[in-house]
Amino acid sequence: MPARLRPDSRVSCYTPCVATSQSALDILGRPDDFDLGAPSLVVLVGDEPFLAYHMLALLRERLCPDEADRAWAWREFTGDDVPDPRDVFDEAATVPLFAGATRAAIVRNADAFVTQSRTPLETLAGSPRGRRGLVILELKSLPANTRLAKAVAQHGLVIDISVSKRGGLTPWVKRWAKAHHGITLAEATAERLMERFAGDLGQIDQALARLAGALGPDERKQPIQPDAVEDMAGGPQERTAWGMIDAAAAGDARTAIAHLADLIDAGESPIGISAQMATVLRRLSSAARLLALPPEAGRPAGVEAALSAAGVASWPKAMTQAREALGQLGGRRARQLPVWLLDLDSALKGDASRGLRARLALERLFCKMARPAADRRPATARPQGPRS
Repeated sequence: MPARLRPDSRVSCYTPCVATSQSALDILGRPDDFDLGAPSLVVLVGDEPFLAYHMLALLRERLCPDEADRAWAWREFTGDDVPDPRDVFDEAATVPLFAGATRAAIVRNADAFVTQSRTPLETLAGSPRGRRGLVILELKSLPANTRLAKAVAQHGLVIDISVSKRGGLTPWVKRWAKAHHGITLAEATAERLMERFAGDLGQIDQALARLAGALGPDERKQPIQPDAVEDMAGGPQERTAWGMIDAAAAGDARTAIAHLADLIDAGESPIGISAQMATVLRRLSSAARLLALPPEAGRPAGVEAALSAAGVASWPKAMTQAREALGQLGGRRARQLPVWLLDLDSALKGDASRGLRARLALERLFCKMARPAADRRPATARPQGPRS
């Protein structure tokens, strides 16, 4: 199968296809349905460490169900050290005399190891396993037009451990919360977690653990509402960061600057702060652009419809905050946000990359977003569209 390039609808770059694979998200979502079979080579392809960790844990459980066998049957190598291929293959080829565990040799970060050992790996992948153990590789990519990918298709298994940028993980997060933390999430709560942690599954899992630990037995039986994410899921610095963004979007520059000072004093990177802000502010700008369209060009029916189309979470508090922020910014300033963010990004990567200049560059953005001097009062929801 020749390599192809496929566009992602949400990003402007192209990503190379990999060999036909199963998805780690699907496997971990329904582990009881996963049939490992008897592959000679298993390849985990992708860059999501959370999925890699839990996929390896599931494979270890299937191959070595008795924990007492894992000390000798499960051997991990670090690919950064480029281990000797003979050590890896000998580890997998050793046949146990009495134990029931399947021997496995795992190479983490194995891209350099594959470059060095491609020919023997192709031979291994294209052969039945028999009574031998197996080799497990963790790779960033496996182009489908390579001989190794074609060989794995014969007697191996490829598992995709990446997360699509297109999203659609909300149902998966709900299933994971129920299966691993014993809590039920409302749809809007799962959406809020995805938004707050930018789809980082490891951070989402930690937030779910904190939520579960803070709830009593009776509370666990009820669907958890989005407000709980604000109250329990975030640490102090995270709450300060989102408080800064909410204040800036609401036009309260003084509060936003105070939160910014706390974050920088705590060691947060100005570039990281800017990236976190951009996710929220671009949604407001997208909504303003949609509302500026003529009716015949697909203008949404109202402000909330535009915010929803721009990706704002549907739960009431998030929608109210976004609607108020859009109202106080007005259509013209909201549509300028991408230009302001681009100027900020250029400054932070140039002469204002650190120190007081980086802080001043962020403060300038807050001042551009601030309410006019004659309107220094809390923003209220406006039923009409944003000011033009």
